[in-house]
Amino acid sequence: MKLNITHLLATLGLATLSLNSLAADPEYLRIIGTDTKFVVKNAKGEEREIRRVMTPCAKNQGWLQPVVPVPGVNPVTEIEMLNAMNDRDAMLVDMREPEDRANGTIPGSHHIVYTEVAARMDELGCKKTAKGWDCAGAKKVFAFCNGPVCPQSPSAIQAMTRDGFPASKIYYYRGGMLDWSALGFPVLKGDF
Repeated sequence: MKLNITHLLATLGLATLSLNSLAADPEYLRIIGTDTKFVVKNAKGEEREIRRVMTPCAKNQGWLQPVVPVPGVNPVTEIEMLNAMNDRDAMLVDMREPEDRANGTIPGSHHIVYTEVAARMDELGCKKTAKGWDCAGAKKVFAFCNGPVCPQSPSAIQAMTRDGFPASKIYYYRGGMLDWSALGFPVLKGDF
């Protein structure tokens, strides 16, 4: 088989052109709901589009989550998370998928996957009764997931409150693992 250098160079040139065009067209990520752009107007009435693109810091393709996912839930920062580690009535709950947790979590946190939390509220201090959950003895739950664009813990919080867990005993750390690790706090890795 004879190698045609001109053909090879032309093919490499097309591959390079193709790769460059991919780099020029960023992947636009969701901002709010399914929208990939947000339009703002300045004082002159001119419109500007705000877009979000994948970066090494973005880490996932979720969408912005509200600071308070359910009325009555308490938003918290790293300071409250640290103090909760010394509170016997509090539980830090990592609500992410097992593979995300294995890649790193907040030391001392418990793991209840967001899709399972409504069925496992006994682990949070509630008692299952014939009429549903009795959460009079519920612990303070400090819920977190991947970060500000991760819908996992907000989904779990909605399910918990729907099934009787008091919103006032839920503390939502919207920053999640993205902020925790970015701020240099310790991250526990491994298969738990």
